[in-house]
Amino acid sequence: MKKIIVFLILILAFILNFCPKAFCAEVFKITSANFDTANSIVILTAKDTVSTENIMKDIKLIKLDNPSRAYFDIDSAILTIPKQDWTLNTGGIRQVKINQFTTNPNVVRCVLYFNDDYNPDNLKFYRIKNNIIIKAKNNNFSSDYFQQIYRDEHTSSSDFYEALTVTYPVIEPTNPPSVVTQIQQAFDTAVAPKLDSTPQSKIEKKSLKLNTQFYMSNVTVKPYGILINGFGSAAIEKPMILQNPTRIVYDIPNALTSQTIRNKEFKINETETAKIGQFEMNKARIVITTNDVNNYIPIFSSDNQSLLLANAQKLDKTALFTNTSDVIAYDKERLNDQTNSMILSFSHPVVPGIERKNNCLNIYLYNVSKYSEELFKSEYSNSVFANAKITLMPQVGLILSIPLENDSLVNTYLGADGKTIKIKVKGVKKVVKQPAVSQHNGVKTVVIDAGHGGSDYGAIRNSINEKDITLDVAKRLKTLLTQKGYNVIMTRDTDKYLSLQERCDITETANADIFVSIHVNSSVKPEITGIETHYYHQESLALAQTVHAAIASNIKSNNRGLFKSKFYVINHTNVPAILCEIGFISNDSERSQLNGDKRKQDTAKAIMEGVNNYFKQQH
Repeated sequence: MKKIIVFLILILAFILNFCPKAFCAEVFKITSANFDTANSIVILTAKDTVSTENIMKDIKLIKLDNPSRAYFDIDSAILTIPKQDWTLNTGGIRQVKINQFTTNPNVVRCVLYFNDDYNPDNLKFYRIKNNIIIKAKNNNFSSDYFQQIYRDEHTSSSDFYEALTVTYPVIEPTNPPSVVTQIQQAFDTAVAPKLDSTPQSKIEKKSLKLNTQFYMSNVTVKPYGILINGFGSAAIEKPMILQNPTRIVYDIPNALTSQTIRNKEFKINETETAKIGQFEMNKARIVITTNDVNNYIPIFSSDNQSLLLANAQKLDKTALFTNTSDVIAYDKERLNDQTNSMILSFSHPVVPGIERKNNCLNIYLYNVSKYSEELFKSEYSNSVFANAKITLMPQVGLILSIPLENDSLVNTYLGADGKTIKIKVKGVKKVVKQPAVSQHNGVKTVVIDAGHGGSDYGAIRNSINEKDITLDVAKRLKTLLTQKGYNVIMTRDTDKYLSLQERCDITETANADIFVSIHVNSSVKPEITGIETHYYHQESLALAQTVHAAIASNIKSNNRGLFKSKFYVINHTNVPAILCEIGFISNDSERSQLNGDKRKQDTAKAIMEGVNNYFKQQH
């Protein structure tokens, strides 16, 4: 009997030695497949308990011709998400297919189809924690790959346009899953979707001009907000709050909205609605009408492909996750004299929510339960984050609070595996305003500058002068702001000429709080219409964003966006200053509107609303 046992042990040892995959290989469960079209990167993420080190050793790229393509297999791998089929135009790759090639043994195959002039040798494989990353371009690549989830800026050099077609399976359950199940499916990508009955699948193909890192495909209404699902990587810009009615505006840069949800209004509850739209060619907009604007925050899934806009006070946060996480490392980096970063690492993927206030940034880490206060204080005590603090939420979760200067710029990033967060803060060199004795008892002073005047007619079309329109709108704006309790100074209230420097001098003498210049645009192309808002100094950005949002929401004209421009009057003032181009005099239809009382009054009212919102947000 002993001989038989010894013999069996020897056989087992032989098998384990020469066939280790049969017994010892970890199952590589692929929980998400993501792509970054800007950098031509494909990201395959595994369940966080699995290491990719051994997996990477076995990956071999097999190149084929007719058509030009290459594939690689991932052994001992299971695709827990539906098979992927992306058709795109970026970096030489025109199609990516990912599917479960075989079972028993479990093999996932990724096939990449190339343009004829693309060299497959340019493909590079990287292992970052439990991610396999395939890079197609010969661009620089950091050892840590972060995806942006929040930014203060409303325009960025990273904004881009991309042509892309997405082909994907749509699962249609006969009995829809419960609300809690839907949320867990949206945020917990570590398991495959579990439906109440056998699903029926069909294939949908979306041919679209994707100006984006994110394609917004579906909206699900919750009692406390809306859940947005899509493809790619979602980011949020600093939200804007508007009045009459009270609403909060979220812009998603580099995003495209599906036609199935575009310009539709969703009823959240009896008093709240949400509307989805394509605000600009490369920007989606979500407007939530609610009296609880201060309680709404964006919450991101760990794979950054789902976004929940929710009332944080009504949210059941335990429904957002199944696994808790701990803070395991603290780091910082100083990029230059003005820009610093805080980096937190976690044991498991995190579910972060972001609340941007004028003087601080709050990051809600909903599924994080443990951190070291000693290490946190030790790492950041002698840095710009010295006053940052972490507090515990009830039951589970942490709040990271970072005090900020009013005009600081914040960018927040999530690691590709969802287990790292980077907060980048850029300070702004301010123009120091000379102290003066206030003559207005704390009342805010607004300088309104009616563009042109006197011998300076501005743009002229059909005997209609820009200088007359700007003065009329400026007078209306003064009346509305005065009624709101503001002290208003006009650079001119008659048809007279003023130099640009004189307008700046009036602003300085008035000890003003803000400067608003009103102009009318013109173009050699008569078909062009729309509104623009210009700023120059960074301290003027918040004013520009708030006023422009109000004008865009109240004036039915093409929204041409914000511009950083070096106009003299907004460059040489020592307070937040903007220049509003309220329409095109060169367009027959818009000129007729601009010359009419309704458009003038609506424009004045919109600017007043934006100015009022700006000062409200400063507190």
